[in-house]
Parts: sequence; structure tokens; C-alpha cells
Amino acid sequence: MVKKGIDLTAFMNQQYLCESLTMKEVETLLEYTEFVEYKQNEIVAEAGEVGEALYFVVKGEAALMFDDNGREVEVGSMKEGELMGEMSFFDRQPRMLQMRSVTKTQLLRLSRPMYKRLRVEHPFIAVNLLEHAIISLDHLVRRLSTEEVNLSRYIYGPGKR
Repeated sequence: MVKKGIDLTAFMNQQYLCESLTMKEVETLLEYTEFVEYKQNEIVAEAGEVGEALYFVVKGEAALMFDDNGREVEVGSMKEGELMGEMSFFDRQPRMLQMRSVTKTQLLRLSRPMYKRLRVEHPFIAVNLLEHAIISLDHLVRRLSTEEVNLSRYIYGPGKR
């Protein structure tokens, strides 16, 4: 599948998510997604909404923004090959962060209805997607934990707390 000059099958085949999938299964997964583009600084998903889709960053970058009493603070970013929106999508709780394109950004969007169909029609692919979401969340927790430890060492000094 080629969109806007990008071979999505080749792109997805290089991602951890598709490591144990055949080319046919990668193509099947792509049939359940929608290719979407955002201009620079466009909102992908608003804070306070319940996530109705997962996003795979194909090209570009999306910032994760937190509203600190009217002041926007970037708390992270998602780059090519990363999955975003999985927390609110799976726990059905309102998003804590806004997702906004930093540059022109191309995403693959997997909506909730299509995910439900995927689970029933292709459970092996859905299990691989869930595993990828777990690993994505694990990387996020580890990154935040490392940042918290580094901040603590900076504030209190090594070995103190």
C-alpha cells in the first residue's frame, strides 16, 4: 500500500509491531487503518477526550502537551515508528495530554470500531498490537522513571532523597 509516496507495507514491516507478522498480515493490518496527515501545529487529539483511536507515527513528530494553568508545557514527543494514544484508547479514561503535530506529520489511525473488527477477524494480529502497546507503555514508564531519578539527583544530590 502506497500513500503520498510512502510504502506503508515496507514501513510497517520494519516496525517491532510487525516483527512476527507475515507480509500478508501486515497488509491486512493496513486495511484496518486510515492514513491521515496533519499540518504543522495541528491538534491530533485533545486533552479531556476519551481516545477513540490509536496512532502510528509514519513521518514527522507529534508533541504531547500539558496545560499548566493556561501555559502549555511539552512533556514528550512521539517520533517515526512510535505508537501514541494507547493509554486512553485501552483504559477509556480521558486523555491527560493533548497530541499536536510538531511538523507536517503523517499517521496511521486505527479507530476503535476497526480495532474491534480486527480482534474478531484477525486475533493474532490484534495480540501483536496489544503486545506492542504494552511495550510502548513500558518504554514511556521507564523513560519517565529515568527522568525523575535524574531530576531527584540534580535537586538533592547523588544518594540523597
